[in-house]
Amino acid sequence: MPKPRSTLAAAVLLAVLTPLTACGQEEGAGSGGAGDPDLPLTGTHWTVAAVTVDGSRAQAPDGAAVDFAEDGRAQGSTGCNRFGAGVAVDGATVTVTQEEVTERGCPDDRQRFETAFLAAFTGPLKGTLEDGVLTLASPDGGKKVELTAEPSAPLRGTTWKVDGLVSLDTAASLPAGAEDKARLVIGADGKVTGNLGCNNFSATAKIDEKARTLTVEGPAATTRMMCGSPQMTLETKLYELLDGPLSYRLEHRTLTLTDGAGEGLTARAEQAQ
Repeated sequence: MPKPRSTLAAAVLLAVLTPLTACGQEEGAGSGGAGDPDLPLTGTHWTVAAVTVDGSRAQAPDGAAVDFAEDGRAQGSTGCNRFGAGVAVDGATVTVTQEEVTERGCPDDRQRFETAFLAAFTGPLKGTLEDGVLTLASPDGGKKVELTAEPSAPLRGTTWKVDGLVSLDTAASLPAGAEDKARLVIGADGKVTGNLGCNNFSATAKIDEKARTLTVEGPAATTRMMCGSPQMTLETKLYELLDGPLSYRLEHRTLTLTDGAGEGLTARAEQAQ
């Protein structure tokens, strides 16, 4: 018995549309229907190059950096204070939630940059990555953070410039007038040399990389120069700190040394000349 025309027409129409529908589904899957791949940020380290806010672009000071950890967080330095933030990556969108910032006082130019950086490095940001340069911009383009890829600094052989003091969870800047000289280098043989803020010093240290400890063996030998009060205050603090076992934390290009009471220093890797 022949099928009614309406039933036959529906069957023909279904036969025609089925392959077209399947074709359309395949095309959607191959053209980004499942979303763009996430930006590969996990475990990467970046130097902050510049920040733009409301059309005003500011170059970053030395030491400004961002590290993207494996636990969905970012941490780093504004060039003044340390910060921590939550990060969620969805395709090219990087959503940053600022969570904590230390409260170290810094020179006015660094404070201004910090304010601009924290304003720009927050909320949903569109990320573009090209030739080792990562740009994160707000949806309206009014805020932008420019980052450049940078390798981590090794513990040994790096010149570490002391840039702050720590006491438990509190960070503080160096005494005014003592910001430029203090630095240290840890040699392959365990010898530690540098400057304590006024005098040059040398010492021998035992380093346990598994336990992340550095223990100076015996008092450090120093030169005998006399300096101003800020430099001598810093020197006394650092000399006392080096007289005992220290724990160290190495985060990309930042080194933190602390004693058992949580007193210590932070230092950043100097750029190779």
